[in-house]
Amino acid sequence: MSTTTPANPEAIFTYGAPQLKFGPGASDEIGFDLSQYGVRRALVVTDSGVAATGIPERVASQMAQFGIEAQVFSGVHVEPTDESMAAAIAHARDSGPWDAFVAVGGGSSIDTAKAINLLLTNPGELMDYINVPVGKGIAPVNPLSPLIAVPTTTGTGAESTTICVLDVLSLRVKTGISHARLRPTLAVVDPLLTLTQPAGVTASAGMDILCHALESYTARWYTSNERKRPEQRVPYCGSNPISDMWSEKAMRLLATSFRTAVRHGDDVQARADMAIAATFAGMGFGNAGVHIPHANAYPIAGRVRDFHPKDYPAQEPMVPHGMSVALTAPEAFRFTFEASPQRHIQAARMLAPGADQPADAAEFLPSVLIDLMKDIEIPNGVAAVGFRTGDIPGLVEGTMKQQRLLATSPKAVTEDDVAGIFARSMELW
Repeated sequence: MSTTTPANPEAIFTYGAPQLKFGPGASDEIGFDLSQYGVRRALVVTDSGVAATGIPERVASQMAQFGIEAQVFSGVHVEPTDESMAAAIAHARDSGPWDAFVAVGGGSSIDTAKAINLLLTNPGELMDYINVPVGKGIAPVNPLSPLIAVPTTTGTGAESTTICVLDVLSLRVKTGISHARLRPTLAVVDPLLTLTQPAGVTASAGMDILCHALESYTARWYTSNERKRPEQRVPYCGSNPISDMWSEKAMRLLATSFRTAVRHGDDVQARADMAIAATFAGMGFGNAGVHIPHANAYPIAGRVRDFHPKDYPAQEPMVPHGMSVALTAPEAFRFTFEASPQRHIQAARMLAPGADQPADAAEFLPSVLIDLMKDIEIPNGVAAVGFRTGDIPGLVEGTMKQQRLLATSPKAVTEDDVAGIFARSMELW
């Protein structure tokens, strides 16, 4: 990768992952799993849509046989905000104390549970822990309680990661909290829980898996960073041999299962492959990091005006996270191609094994992404979700606040570079 060699290059990378339980019916064993931690009171965290399926209540009710008192909180906001997380934290604090937390749902539920866990075990408020420059970015001083993450959507990889994402409403920006202690204790991945996920949600969430894997795989190599002291090490350390392994496996699974899962939601094998791909990609990017597409996604989601995506609850306007990541991905990977050409070509071949490489190799990965986006009905660029050229300065401003992510880019990125990516992403095909 064409990154400048630092004067004192890093020689160490880190890797972390939760315990994992995977397979049909795995969610029926959560009571037993909690009993192994000596838990007596557990809060199940979910949103109203997932609660309506009965899954969270079923998870809670089977804890009683192990002497565990459980309560379901279904007030999670889809695409969480600082206000919705503060309300969830207040509810958990008022109804506690709790020995453990169980997040049942998509990334919104898992991230909200991470925030609840953090603020019920550590002093301060959300903005103290939110990444700089938006928040203070302080580290938790106390250990967190056990958290079991039970994804019902296939995409976020939040069950594997140390990251909690939210919108800060007053600043109209999406940002996050990142610390190793936020990583769930146990990820319970039960593919049967994803069978009712609608096609539009599957498409958006699947693009999140794909971009997690791609951005992790193309992130700057860990030795291209300056050497850090032990206390400076963060979960995002750059691509490395272990994160590469998970990212490659995720991409190969997506190549054979993604389109099938969108078109045939009752295909159990495709759903299982997507579920494990999401976890694998989470294990990759949760250690290597993501970069430009995710940095761009935060202001897209935070500044939405009137877009209502297919198959999502009819509430306030939103651009789902995976969709917002996908909208600038083709142009972002055109931009980063020269930093690591072979990585971009290899990624395209993993995602589309039978595709012919175009004469201009830089077009290979973008063309593979655009063909996929067309097939699964992802909107045709940023304009298709309500943005115009005049919005680009605000979007760039939001992206440049995501320095934690941009630092992982294999190629240094300026405001002008980001503006160009947004301009070329207004209409992708």
